[in-house]
Amino acid sequence: METTTFETQAATGKRHRLLVMLFITVVITYLDRSNLSIAATAIAQDLQLDPAHMGLVFSAFGWSYALLQIPGGMLVDRARPRLMMALIIGLWSLATVLQGFASAFVLLLSLRVLLGVLEAPAYPTLNRIVTTWFPDSERARAIAVYTSGQYVGLAFLTPALVLTQQHFGWHGVFILTGLIGVVWALVWYALYREPSETAGINQAELDTIRRGGGLVELSSARASQPRYSAADWRAVLGNRKLWGIYIGQIAVTSTLWFFLTWFPTYLVKYRHMDFLKAGFMAAVPFLAAFVGILASGLISDAMIRRGVSATVARKVPVVTGLLLSTTIVGANFVDSPSMVILFMAIAFFGSGFSSITWVLVSSMAKKELLGLTGGMFNLMGNLSSICVPIVIGLLVKGNDFAPALVFMSAVGVVGALSYLFLVGRIERIR
Repeated sequence: METTTFETQAATGKRHRLLVMLFITVVITYLDRSNLSIAATAIAQDLQLDPAHMGLVFSAFGWSYALLQIPGGMLVDRARPRLMMALIIGLWSLATVLQGFASAFVLLLSLRVLLGVLEAPAYPTLNRIVTTWFPDSERARAIAVYTSGQYVGLAFLTPALVLTQQHFGWHGVFILTGLIGVVWALVWYALYREPSETAGINQAELDTIRRGGGLVELSSARASQPRYSAADWRAVLGNRKLWGIYIGQIAVTSTLWFFLTWFPTYLVKYRHMDFLKAGFMAAVPFLAAFVGILASGLISDAMIRRGVSATVARKVPVVTGLLLSTTIVGANFVDSPSMVILFMAIAFFGSGFSSITWVLVSSMAKKELLGLTGGMFNLMGNLSSICVPIVIGLLVKGNDFAPALVFMSAVGVVGALSYLFLVGRIERIR
């Protein structure tokens, strides 16, 4: 009788409210990664840094961030998200504030490395939360919504950061974004709870999540396992399907890291746009990427609900988006600022459209290895955060940025081929 009551009871919508928290977290995460791109021109002038040195500064975050994805993912499999996220958000936000006081190349470089250390567990933790809170049929949409924070936040806040720099200098950009994160760390700790511990959630919603493949009891899944076995590592490193999404993720994130690092410099230095105008025009591609990620999540989940296989529903947006991202090379063949922004917007729309890739980790990883698999996935993907800024810095000669955009287009082709020929059927690894 009790079961019947639960089944007829309307499910609460706590999981949908949770998405607001995840969205804000991602906005703050990417503000602290991308604030350097806004301040880069002024920093280069103030600290007398050439393109090669700026490439190193741009990539410094990625050195530690990528390297620590595996330890970060292992930590996620054992730590509870409430304390984990509050702690790392607060610490990386303090590191961001300190960047506002950097007075030399080495100090700025070191603080960017520290930022990567502290942000390393963030995305594996977010993926674990979504896998815990959402059924399979809603997961791509949920991931699309919170991932869109990396685009919409920058689209609307880039002009604000540009104005901040105009009035308070590049130092103010880092201090402002860091203080926002410190406040959010406190809010996260006050509000977040696991599904079974959330006030106001009813059994109907817990059953909806559980029956749909959400891992509601994940918090205790590995409590008795002190370390990973050789079989765990083989599952993560020895599977062709996973290598397909690892390689594909390098391509997906490469376009993103171009926009997070060199894009404003490209507009100001190589396309000779006014700094303030470039700041506002730079928002257009981020808005396009925002539309792309939301559209891909809605389309992918709609295909699942209509009975389309997970293989088709998940892979089509990713491959389509990667192919669209190759259009970035078109900016090499136009002169007007509006046409440059158009090609950039199409390419970044494609990048956004391909960015539901975390749903593949949720759908394919062994359930007790979500953190480890997510860490490896994010490690591979964020190799681009190391390589792309440095390679572009080396490819750029004089006033010629064209080779860098050819490189970006080629990376998109490689990613699409990886999904087409390596990933195969989307299913959970047993």
